[in-house]
Amino acid sequence: MNKPLDLPVPTLDPQPQVGVSRAHESATLHVSGEAVYTDDIAEVRGTLHAALGLSPLAHGRLLSIDVEQLRRQPGVVDVITAADLPGENNCGPLLHDDPLLADGELRYLGQPVFAVIATDRELARRAAALARTVIQAEPLPPVLTAREAHALGQYVVPPMHLARGDAAAALAQAPHRLEGEWSVGGQEQFYLEGQISYALPQEDQGVLVHCSTQHPSEMQLLVAHALGGLAHQVTVQCRRMGGGFGGKESQSALFACIAAVAAARLRVPVKLRVDRDDDFLVTGRRHGFDYRWSVGFDDQGHLLAADIDLISHCGHSADLSAPVMTRALCHFDNAYWLPNVSLHGYCARTNTQSNTAFRGFGGPQGALAVEMILDSVARRLGLDPLLVRQRNFYRDGQDVTPYGQTVEDNLLQPLTDRLVATSHYHARRQEIDAFNAGSPVLKRGLALTPLKFGISFNVVHLNQAGALVHVYTDGSVLVNHGGTEMGQGLNTKVAQVVAQALGVPLSRVRTSATDTSKVANTSATAASTGADLNGKAAQDAARKIRQRLEPLAARMLGCEVEALVFEGGWVRVGAAAAAAEADGVEGAPRRIAFTELVAQAYLERIQLWSEGFYATPGLHWDRKTLKGKPFFYFAYGAAVAEVVVDTLTGESRVLRADVLHDVGQSLNPALDIGQVEGAFVQGQGWLTTEELVWHPQSGMLLTHAPSTYKIPTANDMPADFRVALFDAPNRADSIHRSKAVGEPPLLLPFSVLLAIKDAVAAAGPARCDPPLRAPATAEAVLKAVEAVEAMEEGIQGR
Repeated sequence: MNKPLDLPVPTLDPQPQVGVSRAHESATLHVSGEAVYTDDIAEVRGTLHAALGLSPLAHGRLLSIDVEQLRRQPGVVDVITAADLPGENNCGPLLHDDPLLADGELRYLGQPVFAVIATDRELARRAAALARTVIQAEPLPPVLTAREAHALGQYVVPPMHLARGDAAAALAQAPHRLEGEWSVGGQEQFYLEGQISYALPQEDQGVLVHCSTQHPSEMQLLVAHALGGLAHQVTVQCRRMGGGFGGKESQSALFACIAAVAAARLRVPVKLRVDRDDDFLVTGRRHGFDYRWSVGFDDQGHLLAADIDLISHCGHSADLSAPVMTRALCHFDNAYWLPNVSLHGYCARTNTQSNTAFRGFGGPQGALAVEMILDSVARRLGLDPLLVRQRNFYRDGQDVTPYGQTVEDNLLQPLTDRLVATSHYHARRQEIDAFNAGSPVLKRGLALTPLKFGISFNVVHLNQAGALVHVYTDGSVLVNHGGTEMGQGLNTKVAQVVAQALGVPLSRVRTSATDTSKVANTSATAASTGADLNGKAAQDAARKIRQRLEPLAARMLGCEVEALVFEGGWVRVGAAAAAAEADGVEGAPRRIAFTELVAQAYLERIQLWSEGFYATPGLHWDRKTLKGKPFFYFAYGAAVAEVVVDTLTGESRVLRADVLHDVGQSLNPALDIGQVEGAFVQGQGWLTTEELVWHPQSGMLLTHAPSTYKIPTANDMPADFRVALFDAPNRADSIHRSKAVGEPPLLLPFSVLLAIKDAVAAAGPARCDPPLRAPATAEAVLKAVEAVEAMEEGIQGR
């Protein structure tokens, strides 16, 4: 018999385990350098290393590869081309249109053409770098921009259309009309840990793959297909990632598949870790968008009609571009009632890297368009943009989205009213106007932008999760779930949920690595659903165990099951038990330690582990009409940003940011505030400093390293950064009435971009609308300043 450990009796600690700030479960490991990432896993003796040979052309016909020259290089053990793959040559998640290794056609500069397997990583890289020498190809004309592809009718999926009302008729009758074109660039995920997989062959044709991935189950299936085998032969594990941001949802597959194919082929472990430059050149990123719009509005700034083209830069294959566009179309409305809309989404195919998921998943690109439109409308009318936004808010009677979902939990007005008051928006507006009037060079700008973000996967069947909870005879608890930890604190939140359900201290709960052999058929940790789905599944498993323990506990305590209270590592009777014992009342109800209960349960052969499952209720979606209820609920937020712009250099700085964000009844306020802060700065980088540039002839990505691609640093954070949570329980039955926090806050720094635009407008004539592009780099800002100054000079010259 397994004898329970002689653990100290816990003191009664009735403090709840959810709704309170707790440190990230790996915080100490992170700061001490002891956290184990994929590359830190001890290598088995004989491990080989893979490197990828990349296409030197943006578009071409592959004629031959001099494999023998590669094999003659020092340390090279094997070379793998498309012809050597035992199974399907594909790493595309949806349409199977993305080859692991180029076969016949070269689609973009940086596309993997072959893999070199060598005795160490540097030797493999040196051999792979001979790609320009060993690849013979016939160049073909590349298509490098989304606008060019759109003009050619070249798409990765058919165009999408979402409409309500009669936009054409409403446009014709509108008192005012505004037409425009605009664009926003893409964004590199720039996870600190690059793409990596480590594959180890197992017995009976099995393979174990340690992979830095947000979607272990998809990696399992794609590896099985590449090997020509079945899913049960492949196990994928991921303890943690050093960041993902969507870039490891689908695009980790290439690296997992190549490592696994090489390991199975050579029957030795193989690791594939790319450096930052190759990561940039091989993988995709956030979709850049081009827009064309025609909108009608009245004298008060109400949007009466909108006809919009959204053109996304998808790259050479579909990847996740279709659902990204779907979410963009479903978030064009953002916080606003739009009675007549005609939205058209075009997913442009180009000869560049295949763009993919990135925090927000199309939502930011959709919502940013309407924010730019409303800002232009306000400037055309000479109104405060905040007033125009508020006049267009969803409200009673105007609460149905263009795709047919009712906005049932509308926090826009109360949340915005509170932020306007706490940020002293109106007083600061007057102060900034006075400052600008007396400052010819430095101009300040102010903007407030709201957000409404739908939570769930647009694809209904993905909204499910599973979990396993094991209670050991010493009272400790191990949790395994289908989500992945990438620094966001998912494992911490799930452990808190289980601790609350079982009534034990958080220190008694441990979360193990995500493993496809434990929880099967999982969805990606994406769409901000990690805690919603996996928290509910883990809670379901923990509650099943507790329900099995309750009859035994009631018998041991001589009470009814309904009178039991599990908390603080104890099981007691009734709410007054602790107080009665503290007052020294004789005959106070007894209590038993959770460890004692578990030990007795084991002796009585009561099952101490359980599986849990959760599927989000009430969702439905029609892909053809783009109508339905795709989201379980909405998250809300708003931010006020104040910036200063140097009109001589175009440099800008965020002086202050006030953020109020809705996370429902927070599971862990410290983690949630951290996520809001991180999303704000990441979004600020997307809209101000992170510029992607391709060579216009060769198609070479020129910004493929930190030397040329500028993510925000600590110095770019707002000098005065005030973040607060809008504490209102979720009306939907989410996990402990919390709300998702991963993606929605990325829309908050729209306020930074529009504050910069506001500052630039101060350098021009009244009611001018600066042509500011995004990202608003110093160069872009300076061009916009020059444009509005020219407007001013034109007026004065009349």
